[in-house]
Amino acid sequence: MHRRHFLSALGAAGALCGAKQPPVRTITKGPKYHWFGYYDKLQFDPTSRYVLGMEVDFEHRSPRPDDTIRVGMVDTADGDRWTELGATNAWNWQQGCMLQWLPGSKTDVIWNDRAGGDFVSHIVNVKTGKRRTIPSAIYALSPDAKWGITCDFRRLNDCRPGYGYAGLPDPNKDNLVPEDVGVWRVDLASGKRTLLVSIADAQRIPYPGGYSNGAKHWFNHLLISPDAKRFIFLHRWRGDKEKASFSTRMFTAGADGKNLHILDPAGRTSHFIWRDARHVLAWAWHKSHGDKFYLFRDRTDQVQVVAPELMPANGHCTYLPGNRWILNDTYPGKDRIQHVYLYDTKTSTRHPLGDFLSPKEYTGEWRCDTHPRFSPDGRKVVIDSPHAGGRQMHLIDVSAVVGA
Repeated sequence: MHRRHFLSALGAAGALCGAKQPPVRTITKGPKYHWFGYYDKLQFDPTSRYVLGMEVDFEHRSPRPDDTIRVGMVDTADGDRWTELGATNAWNWQQGCMLQWLPGSKTDVIWNDRAGGDFVSHIVNVKTGKRRTIPSAIYALSPDAKWGITCDFRRLNDCRPGYGYAGLPDPNKDNLVPEDVGVWRVDLASGKRTLLVSIADAQRIPYPGGYSNGAKHWFNHLLISPDAKRFIFLHRWRGDKEKASFSTRMFTAGADGKNLHILDPAGRTSHFIWRDARHVLAWAWHKSHGDKFYLFRDRTDQVQVVAPELMPANGHCTYLPGNRWILNDTYPGKDRIQHVYLYDTKTSTRHPLGDFLSPKEYTGEWRCDTHPRFSPDGRKVVIDSPHAGGRQMHLIDVSAVVGA
């Protein structure tokens, strides 16, 4: 869709803020390529100064088991200086190696790797270089950084290339509904893993109309609630009916894996974020408005459409601190432009942050979504984008927009 037509479709006059777009600064540079990956991870340290990222020397193909990428951070207060922190052989184009700051820590970061015939994670002090390895990969972390949750990245690589890791075959490759695979809880002190919900547990809960013939099931997109009492995951499957696509249910569960609740049963959940401990914002289909963003109240059937005219397209959504502002983006249209914006829930206005070209080579598994991530002080946003020639990270100063 041409940008002119895209904007004309956004709704009532005056709802889209026409102010000048904020300044954008590229904070990594070639000849190598840099990116961070997913939108729901802590890229910034608590001071909003240091920005994590990954470095790779190729693009436009799937990762191979022997492909090593570098892990580092950018000092935005010192000429965007890059400091290397380590390396990994467990990564993908969409979510990298799950690199993120430990919540609340000014010094410790974590990322996944492959070692000793298994996937592991390293906790590294960025000041001293001290490293501790946990015998499990991680996906999402609790707000107190004491535990996390994870899934089977071998199965993900088989079922959804671009989200799993190469290098280890899936022992359940021919098992459509395994009992020993699902969401695990990982103790970050001991490394102990406990299976909380299996794929078979979720599949046994009936789906309206029934599962398609030959459906193979997996889990993806795990996230712990802000109060650490529950977590969310997507139950996905692909069979004769879905062909190359898949169907999706959004589940929540208690931190112990009990009290399962199907938050969205309709089969088309996409990107989501916890707004608070009781509400989840998600792009989904609902009989009231079709494909839109909705606010779901956990453990109920309460659903409320959100900004159907001003956020009409699927994107990677988060809330800035305070939950007034929704940070979001779009996929490329026919003109290959990705739009990054803020939506003000108080005034019901949309504020463009930038329009970024994604060349046609960036498609499928190795596309480069902007995946906007915010700083703890709410004044900065960092995106991944190839608009300047190869994927790099770019910082947007949003302080004038949000009045910070």
